[in-house]
Amino acid sequence: MFESLGFENYTAPQVAVGFALLIGLVYGVLAERTGFCLRRSLIGEDRRAAAGVWLSALVVALLGTQAIAQAGLIDFGEHRFFAADLPLLAIVVGGLLFGAGMVLARGCASRLTVLTGTGNLRALTVILVFALTAHATLKGVLSSLRTGLGSVTLPLESATLPGTPLLWTALIAVAAIAVILRSGNRPRALLGGALIGALVPLAWVGTGYVLYDDFDPIALQGLSFTAPAADTLFFTAASTAVSANFGIGLIGGVVVGSLIASLAFGSFRWQSFTAPAETGRYLFGAVLMGFGGVLAGGCTVGAGLSGIPTLSLSALAAIASIVVGTLATQRLLNAAPRGAAVPAE
Repeated sequence: MFESLGFENYTAPQVAVGFALLIGLVYGVLAERTGFCLRRSLIGEDRRAAAGVWLSALVVALLGTQAIAQAGLIDFGEHRFFAADLPLLAIVVGGLLFGAGMVLARGCASRLTVLTGTGNLRALTVILVFALTAHATLKGVLSSLRTGLGSVTLPLESATLPGTPLLWTALIAVAAIAVILRSGNRPRALLGGALIGALVPLAWVGTGYVLYDDFDPIALQGLSFTAPAADTLFFTAASTAVSANFGIGLIGGVVVGSLIASLAFGSFRWQSFTAPAETGRYLFGAVLMGFGGVLAGGCTVGAGLSGIPTLSLSALAAIASIVVGTLATQRLLNAAPRGAAVPAE
């Protein structure tokens, strides 16, 4: 379809960067205003309301993604979520580590990217370490460990949930809506979550259909933060050697969008670490998230908000492991001696 759009002086990969930048801007504004974060939904002081916002995004992402898939606009057959051999060990270990890391760092990768734009230097530091660790896991000193864990696979006849997609879509949506209705949120907050969710099918159909070009193809892309953070770090350091891609545009857009929102609504605040022990905890959490996010195949947005709507067993295993890692780590910290626990929010 790309040939009919009239971008005579630009290639599909170049337009994809601008497309991702726009999606990131919207995500950054909405996520900054709603406090969108799965960690907050699980262990935050306002977890009930936060879960309502997160699930409202999931419902819209699920319905939109399945609608465009059933319409034949996109095909997930070649996506990494649908590999025939499921690297279950890597996914479970990675999810548990990512969940533990986002408790220690007090935010998942997407939330910390948003907070970076609001003047939070703790979040900026964590994102930099997170991106460096993710890059080392993908292509550097940690890649052999990733390969070793990923070699333990479970052969699958089907990489999706058994049965019809329509049934699973309805079951997940109904369960989510039941929680949303009991979350006590105002309609404006739920609308913000729903708009975030709409960005997921928009990214899928934009990269997999609208910008598809036989002569210069781009990969089918959803919202995610692990690989894009690593790519952004590498691009920042070596932009003359590598080209920008969808993920780099997304990360840049999120930071700028959250900055605009925080300045417009007066929530911009310079914040930093208060003690060496706090710094160490955040950095350790960043390393766990960077390594774990790559192993699991995505973060709370990549495997969760974008992955669950595909009904992929890989994505579902990843997000389940992240949830378990989050809850278990918070419970361990709560049981630790006074002063060792991490605040829930």
